[in-house]
Amino acid sequence: MNHKNVISLIAVFVIIVSCSTNPFTGKKTLALVPNSQLFPMAFQEYDRFLSENNVVTGTPEAQMITNIGQKIATASERWLTANGYAGYLKEYQWEYNLVNDPTVNAWCMPGGKIVFYTGILPIADGEAGIAAIMGHEVAHALANHGQQRMSAGQLQALGAVAGNVALSKDPEKQQIFNQAYGIGSTVGVMLPFSRNHESEADRIGLTLMAIAGYDPNEAARLWQRMKANAGGQSPPEFLSTHPSSDTRIKNITSWASEAKAEARKYGVTTFKK
Repeated sequence: MNHKNVISLIAVFVIIVSCSTNPFTGKKTLALVPNSQLFPMAFQEYDRFLSENNVVTGTPEAQMITNIGQKIATASERWLTANGYAGYLKEYQWEYNLVNDPTVNAWCMPGGKIVFYTGILPIADGEAGIAAIMGHEVAHALANHGQQRMSAGQLQALGAVAGNVALSKDPEKQQIFNQAYGIGSTVGVMLPFSRNHESEADRIGLTLMAIAGYDPNEAARLWQRMKANAGGQSPPEFLSTHPSSDTRIKNITSWASEAKAEARKYGVTTFKK
C-alpha cells in the first residue's frame, strides 16, 4: 500500500466517523464507540472494580455520597430537559460508591458509575465540597468525555500506523517518525484535549452543583485545599492531563456567578456552603 492510499483511507475513515453532540456546548464530538457498546463495557468494569475493593456501606459518609450524587443527577436531568434534551439520560445508570482507600481521588465511568475514595473526604470538607467533586465527575459522564478520549486514542493509533506504513521502506525515517509522533501527538494533542475536558467538566459541574442548591464558590475553595494537599508536587501544566490548580481556581472563580445565574432560572436562590 503506497503513501497516497494510506492517506486516502484515513480521509475516508475520518469522513465516515460518527459524531455526537455535547449538549452543554453544542459542539460535535468524537464518538467512534457508541454509548450502546461503551456503557455495558463500563458497567462490567465498574462491577469488577467494586468486587475487588473495599466498598464502604451503611455509614453516614457513604449515605452522603449517594444523597449528593442523586441531587446532582436530578439537577442534570432538570437542565437537560429544560434545554431540549429530554431522554438524554435514558441509557445512564447512576451509581455512587465510597471505597476505603487513602487515594485523594474520585472518578466516573461512562454511563454514570461513580467512585469516591475515602482519602478525598477530608479535603472535600463537607457537603458543598463533595457536591463540587460530584458535579465535576457527573459532568464528565454527561459530556461523554470517556467516549471522546477513547475515540481520540484510536485516531492517534491510526495515525501511528499510517506513518509507519508510509515509511516502511526507510527504517531510519520510521524510527524518527515514531519518536516525533509519540511526543508531538501526546504533548501537542492528547494532553491539551484532556485538559480541555477537565475545564469543561469544571464549568458544567459548577452549574449542576448550583442547580442542586450548593454554592459554586465552594469549588474554588476545594481546589485551594487540593493545591495545599499536593504541596507543589505537580508536573508542569503542559505535561499534565489536568489544568494546574491555579488555573482551575482562577477559572472556577470567574464562572461561579454564571452558575448561580443559571440556577436561579430553576428557582434556586439560596446556596448551601
